[in-house]
Amino acid sequence: MNWVAPIKDEETIEAFGEALKKIDYKYYIMFELGIGTGLQLQDILAFKNKDVRGKSEIEVTIGKKKAKNVFKIPKELQKVIMEYTEGKKPTDYLILGHKTKNKPVSREQAYRVFRRAGTEVGLMSIGAQTMRKTFAYRYYKETGDIYYLQSLFNHASPSITYRFIGEKPNVELFMRKLTPKENERSRLVLYMDGNGKKRIDNIIASLTDIRDNLDSPANPDSFYGKVQCLLEELDSLMDSYEKAE
Repeated sequence: MNWVAPIKDEETIEAFGEALKKIDYKYYIMFELGIGTGLQLQDILAFKNKDVRGKSEIEVTIGKKKAKNVFKIPKELQKVIMEYTEGKKPTDYLILGHKTKNKPVSREQAYRVFRRAGTEVGLMSIGAQTMRKTFAYRYYKETGDIYYLQSLFNHASPSITYRFIGEKPNVELFMRKLTPKENERSRLVLYMDGNGKKRIDNIIASLTDIRDNLDSPANPDSFYGKVQCLLEELDSLMDSYEKAE
C-alpha cells in the first residue's frame, strides 16, 4: 500500500474540492468535514444529520482503548453544514449512499470518488487518510503545535504524528517541552543496563565505519549522497541539542 500524503497547498485543495462538487456535492461536504476537523472517513460516514447539524464540536471514540476525543468544527464549516442539512431528516445519514435508502456511502465508494477527483487535478497519492493528514498538516503549519495533534489522534508519541504528516521533528521544540516526569523516565531508560552508553557506542561505531571508508575508490556516488544527507541531519540535530535548555 502506497503512503498517502497530505494535500499541502491551498490551490490544490480548492481544485480537489471543486472536482468533488462536479461528481456530487455530498462528497465535497465529506471532504470539507474531514479537512476541517481531522475526523476519520469511517466516522464521517457514520454521522447522521442530527449528529453534526448545529454542533460546534463532536465527541468520537478512538482506537482499541476506546479513548474519547473531541473534534472541533470551525464556524465557517458549521455554516456549510447548516446549509447542506437544511430541510433534511435528522435521522438520515449525512452522506447518503442513495437518495431512496437511508444508508451511508461505503468506504470503497468514497475512495473511488477520491481517486477519480484526484486524477482530475493531478493528485496520485490519495486515500482514506488524505483528509485527516491534510487537516493535521495545515494545523501544524499554522500553529506548530504537534502535541495537540498527538493528543487528538491518540498517537503514542510526537514522532508518530510527525511521520503521519510527513514532517521532520522540531527537535529543539520537542526537547524544550519534555515534562519533568518524561525527563525522569528518560534518565531511568538510559541508565538501565547501560542502555544509553550502548546506543551511543553503536552510533559511534557506525560513524567510525563510514569515516574509515570515506576515501575508498570502490564507493559509488550514491554512498556519498547518503553520507552528505546523514551529516546534514546530524548537524541540525546537534545544533538543536546544544541550543535546548
